Amino acid sequence: MRVVVLGASGFIGTGISRALAARRVQLRLVARRTPPIPVAAVAEVEVRAADLRDGVAEHIADADAVVHLVAYTDGGWRVADGDKMAERVNVGLAADVVDALRTRSTPPVVLFSGTETQVGLAERERIDGTEPDNPHSAYTRQKLATENLFKDATRDGVVRAVSLRLPTIYGEKGDRGVVSLMARKAFAGEPLTMWHDGTVRRDLVFADDVTSAFTAALDHADALAGRHYVLGSGVGVPLRKVFELVAAEVAAVTGNPPVPVVSVEPPGHMEPTDLKSVEVDASAFHAVTGWTTRVGLEEGIRRTVAAVAGS
Repeated sequence: MRVVVLGASGFIGTGISRALAARRVQLRLVARRTPPIPVAAVAEVEVRAADLRDGVAEHIADADAVVHLVAYTDGGWRVADGDKMAERVNVGLAADVVDALRTRSTPPVVLFSGTETQVGLAERERIDGTEPDNPHSAYTRQKLATENLFKDATRDGVVRAVSLRLPTIYGEKGDRGVVSLMARKAFAGEPLTMWHDGTVRRDLVFADDVTSAFTAALDHADALAGRHYVLGSGVGVPLRKVFELVAAEVAAVTGNPPVPVVSVEPPGHMEPTDLKSVEVDASAFHAVTGWTTRVGLEEGIRRTVAAVAGS
């Protein structure tokens, strides 16, 4: 089996690449900068540096499965309305992927990383993937457009696509995610700031658990294809508690008192979903794959803080 990971060096891609490298597959890792070959790889690993805007077919035409993780943002999971580059990368590349795979006699698997914020301001705080979608930002509208493109291609027999809508992710690759950001601020002795009173709740999932969700989706692609699935722990945690845990863990490392957690005026680019509490019922995905989160919040924060301290 030949598996191609597009966006192999990113926050999510690094862990997925490492997990797939432990399997007896032919693995091609593609990123803007040459991704490293995972340590102790069992797979036959090929790495490529490529700007996929120049063409994707040469990288995936022979693939049995494609993990599509490429996304364009301003660095904070947002894009501006009318940003043509974002539209090209976030939607156009998906169309290129489908076109490149049309000639395959057996429809390849495509795993796509969506976001739970595609639903917008759902009526219920606890979402399960059955809610109507009403995205509130350019980025989430682009994610939904790409997801629908892959669903249509699955219906047409071109691919077998599965979209995993990701919640708030954090982990040991310490350059991405709100937990890493707050850990860096705490190590710098800065207060941890919230755009609200701290009662807004988020369903946080550690990066290793996201990795295992993708490998589970690959193993059960036929049963999952043509749908989207929301991922989460099922528990919404107040962000004040999350930030206080970060401050306490950093204090344990430095020996200094924990930095304060404070409320500040929100910035002008705040979106309505930033103030919406969310917890995720992933039972539909669990029913097919058996997947569940395994890394608890305190362990995950401890590991994330340790990674930031060592970076």
